[in-house]
Amino acid sequence: MGLINNTKNLIWETFRFFINKKNIKRLTTITPTIISSNCNGAIITHDLHLKFFSPTVNLFIYPKDYLSFVSNLDKYLSDESELIQVESQCNYPIGKLIDIEIYFMHYDNFEEAKTKWYERCKRVQRDNIFLMMTDRDGCTYDDIANFDKLPYNKVIFTHKEYKEFKSAFYIKGFETDSCVGILSDKKNLWGERYIDSFDYVTFLNSRFPSTVEGQKATEKAF
Repeated sequence: MGLINNTKNLIWETFRFFINKKNIKRLTTITPTIISSNCNGAIITHDLHLKFFSPTVNLFIYPKDYLSFVSNLDKYLSDESELIQVESQCNYPIGKLIDIEIYFMHYDNFEEAKTKWYERCKRVQRDNIFLMMTDRDGCTYDDIANFDKLPYNKVIFTHKEYKEFKSAFYIKGFETDSCVGILSDKKNLWGERYIDSFDYVTFLNSRFPSTVEGQKATEKAF
């Protein structure tokens, strides 16, 4: 069984290498700041061999806190905004930034998370910001509606269609669930992740908020 799994992983990683190589070749920007509600932004940044120009790496933020965060980035990214540790029974550190909580699920300790947060906050490219959210973690219809109103280039990945929202992108395969799954997970043996159904390279190459709607139109044409 171990040999079979190792072979499958090798096949997937080989195909993934060429997918990433093709995407990197298409990319025309090298400094996108992807403010993501979870790990999707970091996975994309890593696959594209880019530096992290966003503090939202290896963590997640619940929808309402995330919406507060991206609705007032100047406030939360300010040097005066102190990130303090929250006592918790979780096996990973949690921080509080003014009035929102940040779950640093892929960090060993709070000091590491805090250092990386401030370090990456300083790299944020204010003229090249992209928002990325999902309908996970208790996201409501109102949350999607409020996200859709934000004045940024943005996308929210959903488990079903929301034709009324320009920023909503339907990821197929989770229709019987209450939300999308882990979009960085392997979709098949051929190097694909679930998130690959969204053309994030075209998204990042554009600084205009109409990209997601354009992708929907392209999908319908084929």
